[in-house]
Amino acid sequence: MALSRIDTTNMIEDVPQSKLDNNINFRNIIINGDMSIAQRGTSASSLTSSSTYQTIDRYATELGSNGTWTQSQSTDVPTGQGFVKSLKMDCTATGSGGYLHITQRFEGQNLQYLKKGTSNAESFTLSFWVKSAKTGTYIAEFRDIDNTRNISKSYTISSADTWEKKTITFAGDTSGAFGNDNGSSLELNLWLAAGSSNTSGTLQTNWGSQVAANRAVGQVNLGDSTSNDWYITGVQLEAGTTASDFEFLPYDVNLRRCQRYYQTMILVRSGSYYAGSATNVRSGQVTLPTYMRTNASISFSSQGYTNASNLTVDGTDEGHFNTYVATGGSGAFKWEANIVAASEL
Repeated sequence: MALSRIDTTNMIEDVPQSKLDNNINFRNIIINGDMSIAQRGTSASSLTSSSTYQTIDRYATELGSNGTWTQSQSTDVPTGQGFVKSLKMDCTATGSGGYLHITQRFEGQNLQYLKKGTSNAESFTLSFWVKSAKTGTYIAEFRDIDNTRNISKSYTISSADTWEKKTITFAGDTSGAFGNDNGSSLELNLWLAAGSSNTSGTLQTNWGSQVAANRAVGQVNLGDSTSNDWYITGVQLEAGTTASDFEFLPYDVNLRRCQRYYQTMILVRSGSYYAGSATNVRSGQVTLPTYMRTNASISFSSQGYTNASNLTVDGTDEGHFNTYVATGGSGAFKWEANIVAASEL
């Protein structure tokens, strides 16, 4: 049976322009803005000092001397918005005088279209849904790591325990270009607590050289009561002065974007060797599911083996690593472990 040709020349004319304008793929600079990916686990408790990733991918916890916290991936979300997960911070022991913020960092090569450091520097708009038992003023800060510059804006949580959508626009910066590489150039800090070292000045609401005292002026202390918590989801950052609808990505696409920085797998290595062979037997090259930002750091846990031990790694790059097994006898060997590959910013 012959196939007929479909003329698609004018098909796009039937789609309203407003729909086309709102369908720009990957307009959201934030990765995992819907909090759906949590490769490390869904909860981390007893947090008192941290500068690492704890649960939800791409969100680091920066915490020092400001109480004790549990961070989790929550199912509490704004009704009717399409979200199914949120990031939750829960205060379990009070503190003051230190700092706490949730951070996402961005590669400079992904930010070049913002034209930072030129006369045509683009403004950008941050939007998100937030909920907290503690009302008041909170600070969202962008920090230019390449040039030690920053800008901070406040937002207000008006009603306790109620999901509210916030939209904040930041002016473009005509000074200090981002490096065009895979290094960390820009950082978003969502402050939850700040001591006097970050609040004793005047809030830096325009781009300028970073002054610690001006970073989080006015920030409430979420750590002043164990009744306090804070939820966030639907985080979007885009060029321009208006916020578009949240860009939902397929789960597999979102996962691969997170795996550029962190990924886990179960690895099984097996083979055979002969008497007189080298102590370390190369057991093969492992291809990572996703090419990573830079040469990955590889670690192992839950190791189990037969006639083998001490798996080591050699020749790591962004997409592969070679494994070597220390043999414990002769004949066949088998080795199995959970693998973590990391190249976080």
